[in-house]
Amino acid sequence: GIVWEGLREPVQVVWRHAKLPVEEVTLDPHGADRVAELVERVGTVMDLRRAPLIHAHLAAEPGTDRWIALFREHHMVQDHTGMELLLEEVEAFLAGRGEELPEPLPFRDFVAQARGGADRHGHERYFTGLLGDVTEPTAPYGLVDVHGDGAAAVSARLPFPAQLSERVRTVARSLGASPATVMHVAWARVLAAVSGREDVVFGTVLLGRLSAAAGTGRVAGPFINTLPVLVRVGDLTPRAAVAAMRDQLAALLEHEHASLALAQEASGVPGGTPLFTSLFNYRHHASRSAARGDGATPESAAEDGIRLVFGRETDNYPLSVSVDDYGNGLGLAVDAVAPIDPQAVATLVATATENLVAALESGADRFLSSVEVLDEGERQRLLVEW
Repeated sequence: GIVWEGLREPVQVVWRHAKLPVEEVTLDPHGADRVAELVERVGTVMDLRRAPLIHAHLAAEPGTDRWIALFREHHMVQDHTGMELLLEEVEAFLAGRGEELPEPLPFRDFVAQARGGADRHGHERYFTGLLGDVTEPTAPYGLVDVHGDGAAAVSARLPFPAQLSERVRTVARSLGASPATVMHVAWARVLAAVSGREDVVFGTVLLGRLSAAAGTGRVAGPFINTLPVLVRVGDLTPRAAVAAMRDQLAALLEHEHASLALAQEASGVPGGTPLFTSLFNYRHHASRSAARGDGATPESAAEDGIRLVFGRETDNYPLSVSVDDYGNGLGLAVDAVAPIDPQAVATLVATATENLVAALESGADRFLSSVEVLDEGERQRLLVEW
């Protein structure tokens, strides 16, 4: 969900140009936090059984001629890139620049390409080779429920120091890899520590637009997909782990539109049991998001007085870790359900990243499993808190 504040004549603007279902909400004139009240009144959970899965909720700010608007959408119908495109178009109309927008491209072209190029047997061979000997789920903190709605999740954010962000980029370049690859390995090390396993599987979010048809960068729709990656923490050195992850992520792009159900069936995990219960997302933020500096609670001011004051994305996994890459810095966003402490997880990932980078810089020939997640004193403190 995303909240705008300061809209004037919002019903006409949103309905005419964005074609959204609109519902008006009456706020308490004595309420202290109108944004929080609107979010609480409407809720952030959407019912998959009720179409459409995209809504706008509007509320007049008592005592003023201004409005606030809560925009909600489900990832079943729109991914984050599509949401950014929609918001850009709404803002263009609000600024009187609607005629400058390019002609929209249909999502159906991508659907036809994805269905026409589907190779189920190739997908099955790949995931069987990767996951065929995996017989147990990787469940951080022992949590195996992947049917949550995100309502109980608590969020935490942790920006990386500028020096650490630059070291991640530098060491990635030196190894012919991307920062995303290095961060996947860092998360695998933490996941091994909090799940009690040395062979870990977790879901990674794929953009879904890289192998799609030309122009899909400007198409709204659900391109994203979640697929599993496997890391054998105990068998690899840090450098070997980065190289293996680089190759695995490259191979995964050839299957980025395979279904997660197919990957699950190709593993040795019994049916009805999840293959993994944690999600990892390395997300690049466009300049529009970077200007906000905070993907979870964005706030920006436009010349016409309209501000984006709230934003939140949730999912069904008990633990989700996102790396926010703003181009000039990195940061972590963790969403977790009790009893997991998301701030503690963010601390683990940040410290593991620093220790992994140090190991990669030194070229030390040791196993990834020996890379410390935290020093002993800090580990004991966090274990008590958990």
